[in-house]
Amino acid sequence: MEESWRDNLVTTEQGIAEIIRNSKRVAVLGIKTEAQSGQPAFYVPEYLHRAGVDVIPVPVYYPDVTEILGKKVYRTVADIPGEVDLVDVFRRGQDVPPHLDDILAARPKAVWMQSGIRNEEAARRLAEAGIKVVQDRCLMVEHRRHA
Repeated sequence: MEESWRDNLVTTEQGIAEIIRNSKRVAVLGIKTEAQSGQPAFYVPEYLHRAGVDVIPVPVYYPDVTEILGKKVYRTVADIPGEVDLVDVFRRGQDVPPHLDDILAARPKAVWMQSGIRNEEAARRLAEAGIKVVQDRCLMVEHRRHA
């Protein structure tokens, strides 16, 4: 039973499809602004927004920005009112741990670390808290495949 947290580390196509189908409200941690529209941290959430997903911007930088994609910006995931289905993370692997307390406080159903982003310790802490975790996969690619 001690290893049951591992069930929350999602790697199967079925598990990924389930997360995507159940993610209607997605907080994007590390989202970029329209001025960085050529970067994945902007165009992936823009794609989700256009696909009908309720995208909630949580930029790490850009302190003066109050809206991205026409949506109110929040400074932490925990500040977002209501339930968050998924936190889509655009932070380097080593920069994920400082966000763990915030993410855990928000209690999303799942956390998705984008392509190239992995942090085994962060993934374990989230999984142990009962949160599903996907690492090193592009949400836009998987959304197109499974939505």
